[in-house]
Amino acid sequence: MSNTAINNLNVAKFGGTSVANFAAMQNCAKIIQNNPNTRVVVVSASAGVTNLLVDIAHKAMSKEQIKQKLSEIDTIQQAILLALENVDEVAPKLQQLQSSLAELALHEELNHRDDLKDALLSHGERMSSLLFSAVLNQFSVNADNFDVRNVLKTDSEFGQAVPNLEQIATAAKQLMLPSLHDTVLVTQGFVGSDQQGNTTTLGRGGSDFTAALLAEALDAETCEIWTDVIGVYTTDPRITEAARPLPELSFEEAAEMATFGAKVLHPATMEPALRQDIKVFVGSSKEPEKGGTWIVRDCVTEPSYRAITRRKEQVMVTVKTPKMMYAQGFLQKVFTIIAEHKLSVDLITTSEISVSFTLDNPANSVLERLNQETIEELSQFCDVLVEENYDLVTIVGNNMHSAAGVSSKIFAAVANYNLRMICYGANPHNLSLLVNDSDSKDVVCALHKALFE
Repeated sequence: MSNTAINNLNVAKFGGTSVANFAAMQNCAKIIQNNPNTRVVVVSASAGVTNLLVDIAHKAMSKEQIKQKLSEIDTIQQAILLALENVDEVAPKLQQLQSSLAELALHEELNHRDDLKDALLSHGERMSSLLFSAVLNQFSVNADNFDVRNVLKTDSEFGQAVPNLEQIATAAKQLMLPSLHDTVLVTQGFVGSDQQGNTTTLGRGGSDFTAALLAEALDAETCEIWTDVIGVYTTDPRITEAARPLPELSFEEAAEMATFGAKVLHPATMEPALRQDIKVFVGSSKEPEKGGTWIVRDCVTEPSYRAITRRKEQVMVTVKTPKMMYAQGFLQKVFTIIAEHKLSVDLITTSEISVSFTLDNPANSVLERLNQETIEELSQFCDVLVEENYDLVTIVGNNMHSAAGVSSKIFAAVANYNLRMICYGANPHNLSLLVNDSDSKDVVCALHKALFE
């Protein structure tokens, strides 16, 4: 047992499809076996489990409907359990988690208390980490299941908790680092705890963020994100078959892509990596031999166009008042309210008497609730118009604000589509277009054809 840093330390994160069943977990175990530098493993919930938990947490259902959802979760986890060699050792621990989950799922105040929702949602990752640590031991990898809540300390903003970097760094070095010399620690993504010990969550997709935070706290050299695609593509391959994987990305490009809708990475993942210059790898756990995308500080090439992203479920909010003309402080008041609700605005346009901005608005999310609260507060002192059914399409690249001909090629490609809002020039790495959700797929295809094919 030693508190000294480990050279070439790698933190590996495996997404929901990578730990969906026993066969998928076997693929992940082989990846860990092949890289002795991997000493920390972060896992998501098994594919399908989180969606079922979200339904229980956010939808009004009868006890019978809840029990049906719990039964579906149990079926997924039991199939993995029964494939293990040491079933008798793991089964009681899994049963304990399932009992805790059932108690929360049937709690009469679940729909009204965010702390109970977070406690319930954490069970997906807690079950998958328990099962995957057993799989690793079956593959002769000395592994322990570690409760990340002892390390990943956050505030009490349930559903979208903010990590306390200083406390995480201290706790990780004290509680994790000594074990890493002879043990692989398998822990949970997405999950944390506040100062009172209550379970919190980092928001949907927070497992990537967890891996990056632990990599930063443990002074890791690399962080691997294993998913079901071969790296980061020029655009979502489900939108166009012409999409192709990228061998490299800069931290700035990756951050822009994650922020504006690339599902391969959580938007916050790049922050810890950038702070400590941690190289990030994205690859497929199903086909690790095909390589993937390396995300680094400096790329060999910096093209004008690198990728196209799409973020769905956007709303455009327009606030308007005649008092805005020649008035000081109106915009400050508007954006103070937005800041108080901890919302992030993407696109902004202004006129003499109005300002329009876009907000991310995924259904059944903390953001959807905060958006509604914000709109109600703004309505108290100005007219508020909310327009829905928009998607945000973003072209990510380099020096886009200064390279000649960059914008003309983009606008020529989308000449036949209505652009509700355009944001260009504030950042050299992106140009964003707000379009009707019914057009967004075609817009992405048109742009990809013009820029990459």
